[in-house]
Amino acid sequence: MFIECVLNNGVKYLRLSCNKKAVSKKGLNVTHKNVLLNIGPLSRFDGGKPDYLERLRESFRNGNPLIESLIPYVKEKEPEPKKYLLEFTAGSSECVGDPKYFAHALLERLFTELGLTHLFSIIKSQSKIEYDLLGLSRLLVYGRIMNPDSKISTLSQIHDYYGKVAVCENPYQVYDALDVIYRNKSRIIRSMNTAITKKLGRNPEVVFYDVTNFFFESPEPDEDREEDGVCIKGLRKKGVSKEHRDQPIVQMGLFMDDKGLPISLEIFPGNTLDQATLRPALKATLKDMAFNRFILVADRGLCSYKNTLYLTEQGHGYIVSKSIAKTCGSERAWILEPDGYIHAGDDFKYKSRIVTRRVQDEAGTVHEIREKVVVYWSRRFYEKERYEHRSFLKFVEKLRTNPTSFRITSEQKKSMERFFKKEVVHAETGEILDSSKLIPLLDEEKLEEYTAYMGYYQLISSETEMDDREIIDKYHGLSRIEDQFRVMKGDLATRPMYVRTPEHIEAHLVVCLIALTILRLIQRRIVDSGLAEQSETQRERYWTSGLTGERVQNALKKWRVELLASAYYRFCSLAEPDLKLLLDAYGIHIPADLFTSGDLQSVKTSFNVF
Repeated sequence: MFIECVLNNGVKYLRLSCNKKAVSKKGLNVTHKNVLLNIGPLSRFDGGKPDYLERLRESFRNGNPLIESLIPYVKEKEPEPKKYLLEFTAGSSECVGDPKYFAHALLERLFTELGLTHLFSIIKSQSKIEYDLLGLSRLLVYGRIMNPDSKISTLSQIHDYYGKVAVCENPYQVYDALDVIYRNKSRIIRSMNTAITKKLGRNPEVVFYDVTNFFFESPEPDEDREEDGVCIKGLRKKGVSKEHRDQPIVQMGLFMDDKGLPISLEIFPGNTLDQATLRPALKATLKDMAFNRFILVADRGLCSYKNTLYLTEQGHGYIVSKSIAKTCGSERAWILEPDGYIHAGDDFKYKSRIVTRRVQDEAGTVHEIREKVVVYWSRRFYEKERYEHRSFLKFVEKLRTNPTSFRITSEQKKSMERFFKKEVVHAETGEILDSSKLIPLLDEEKLEEYTAYMGYYQLISSETEMDDREIIDKYHGLSRIEDQFRVMKGDLATRPMYVRTPEHIEAHLVVCLIALTILRLIQRRIVDSGLAEQSETQRERYWTSGLTGERVQNALKKWRVELLASAYYRFCSLAEPDLKLLLDAYGIHIPADLFTSGDLQSVKTSFNVF
C-alpha cells in the first residue's frame, strides 16, 4: 500500500492505493493499481506546508498515520526481538552452570500469607534472639518440601536457593530455632488457621481426626522420669507401630478440615492407645480456635463411647466407624438380614436404624444416648477385602480339600487361631504343625461368619436426622487424612526422626505440619484451576490433590534460574508438564527471555496465592 497525490480536475488529491498482480488474457503477468481509499484534497490536510506529503507517507510507514481515516489500513509492525550479546571468559565461573531453586518464590508467598513471616518477626522482636529466626524457620519448611533431610543437612542447602533465604553463623542455631517453634506451637497453628479461615473461608462443619505414628532409629525407648513428685512420661516408647517396626515410636493425632487442609496436631507417647488421644487432642488444640459446632469423623480405632459422649457434651457431633467384630451378636445378625436395605444398583446397598444406649462418661456416670447406626455393603470393598485375604482364603480351601498335601507353619497357625474351637485349641503346639491334625480344630461357623461380613462397614453417628448417604459420604472423606499421613511419611520424609528431645520432636512435627499445609494449598489450587487432565483412575485417587505430593515436589525442584554473563538470568525447564501446570494454576506467565535481578523480583510479586 502507498499514498499517492494525483490531479483531479486540476486539484491535488490524496488517495491510498496498492498494486495488484494478475494474468492478462494473453497469459502475461501484469500489474493493476487499485484504489483502496480516496482520502481527499491535499489542501484540506497540509496547512500550506510543502513537506506534508513526505511526512504523511513516513507516518503511514511507521504505523501512526497523520490522517485518522488511514488508521484501519495500517499494518501493525511486530517489534524487533531483543537480542542479547553475552561475553564469556574462558576459565570464568560463568562458564559452568549452577541453577538455583526459584520455587521458594511461591513457597515464601504462601509462608507469608499464612501469617508466619509476621509471627516469627514478632517473636524475635519480643525476645533477645539475635540469630535469623525467620530465615531458619523458612529454610526448615522449604527444605522439608524441596529436599527433606536432617536438620544440619538442611542447613547445607542454604545456597541452593536463588537469593538469600537465611543467614546462619552457627549450625547449632537450627536447634535454637526448634526450641522457639516448640514454645510457640499454639501461636503458629492459630496463625495458619486464622489465615485460612479469612482467605479460603474455613468454616468446618466437618472435622476429620486420625492417628498415626513415626519411628526412630534409636533402639531403646525413653524412660519415665520424676520431677517435683510428678511422673513425666517418656515420649519415644514401644507401641503398636503402623509400619510393624520393633522400634520406639511417637503417636501423632492430626485434625483436618473438609477442604483436605490440616488444622492442627498433637503428639503422645508411643504406647498411647489411639482412642486415648482424642479427648486430650481436642482439649489442647481445637478449644482455642473458636470453631462452632462441628461433626467429628474418625475411624474405628477412635471408637469409644467416652469419646463420643465427650463430643456431644461439648456441643459437637460425630460419625465414627465401629468394628463389626466387636459388635454384639444381635446387631451383627441385623447387619446380615436382607430386610431394610436400600439398593443403589448391584454394587452398593445400605440401611440404618436409631438405637438407644446407656454409656459411661470419664467419671463413670451413666448416660442414655440416641444414635443412628448405618451399615452399608460395597462390592468394591468386598473385592478389596477378598484380595487382601486371598492367601489366607486359598490356604483354608486347600486345607479343607487336601489336608495331607502340605504342612502348616507356626505363623500360619497364628493367623488361624481365632478360628480354632476353644475346647481343643491346646491340642497341638510347636514350630511346625501337622495339617492333618489341625483340620478337626477349625470352627467352620466362625470361618463362614468371617467371610459373610466382607464388604460391610458399620457407622455410628449422633446425627439421627442426617440422611444415610450423607453420613456415608462424610465418612468417606476420611480417606483424605490417610493420604496426608502417606505424604508426611513418604514425600516429606517425616520419619525416621533423628531429633531426640520431646521439644525438638514436637517442633519437627510442627515444621512438617507447615510444609504439609503449604503442599496441600498448592495441590488445592491445581484442583480449583481445572487444568489437571487426569484419567478416571487418577481422578478417583487424586480428586482432592490434582497432582500427587511427589509430582508437586519434583515440579518445584525443576523451577530454577541460572546466572549467565552480564548479570542476566534464564529460567530452566519451564516447559516441563507438571511445572507448567503448577505455574498456570497460579497464573504465573514467564516469557522466553533473559531476566535481570529486578525482573526476577517482579516475577515474585506478579501473582496471588489465594
